[in-house]
Amino acid sequence: MKQLDAERQMRRRKRKNTIFHALFLSSTLFGVIALGMLLIQILSDGLGWLNWEFLTNNASRKAEKSGIKAAIAGTLWMMSITAPLSFIIGVSTAIYLEEYAKKNWFNRFIQTNIANLAGVPSIVYGLLGLTIFVRVFGFGKSVLAGSLTMTLLILPIIIVASQEAIKAIPVTQRNASFALGANRWQTIIRVVLPSALPGIMTGSILSFSRAVGETAPLIVVGAVAYITTLPSGVFDKFTVMPIQIYTWANLPQEEFHHVAAAGIIVLLFMLLSMNAIAIFLRNKYQKKN
Repeated sequence: MKQLDAERQMRRRKRKNTIFHALFLSSTLFGVIALGMLLIQILSDGLGWLNWEFLTNNASRKAEKSGIKAAIAGTLWMMSITAPLSFIIGVSTAIYLEEYAKKNWFNRFIQTNIANLAGVPSIVYGLLGLTIFVRVFGFGKSVLAGSLTMTLLILPIIIVASQEAIKAIPVTQRNASFALGANRWQTIIRVVLPSALPGIMTGSILSFSRAVGETAPLIVVGAVAYITTLPSGVFDKFTVMPIQIYTWANLPQEEFHHVAAAGIIVLLFMLLSMNAIAIFLRNKYQKKN
């Protein structure tokens, strides 16, 4: 009797396992198929419009003469400020909170607020950037104002990811460093950070990708939708690729929809290139450790 009950229970478990396996597999395939259909649609609409003139021309009121040069330049200008600034501040904050800050109510309050800020809608950061950087500091609708706004947007993500990577380092490694005569700062630089760098890079990759693809905060800050000149400094007006693509996609002419698809292809290539470089660096340091 007991053997029969055990066999029935085993069959029920196998049926549940089969059902959940099918459910999870279906969910995964749904996402992959939807993404594949979207990519096929974009490639079919945009590849015919993707050429050297498209990459070297500025925006135009005629679809056949429109290009994404100014948007690429604006994106690169923005990320050249946002990426190093957010990485340095984010990792430094994580080091302080994990290695130096005392475990009291004030630091727990800071930690809770940082975690909450990671889920704040991006439009709120746009309003914050408009108030502080554009109006209070007087940076205007410039590359610097947009870059600082995007830095605020991705900082919480980098801080939380860096903290988790630092927490994952065993205490025994720190104690071994202290036993050899190293002080706290030497231990952080030579033991903790090299071991935590792969995890830190992973969070940074996701953050930088989000910064490249964001539109709402930059629209609020004042990134223009139509610009025919390249920024030559941090106080110049600018546009970025998502805003330019959004503008083309909302024009009534069918030709501009193909131009928007070509812009999406360029944006995807830029994102994949950034991710590939970051993943290469992450894996390089991971092998060393």
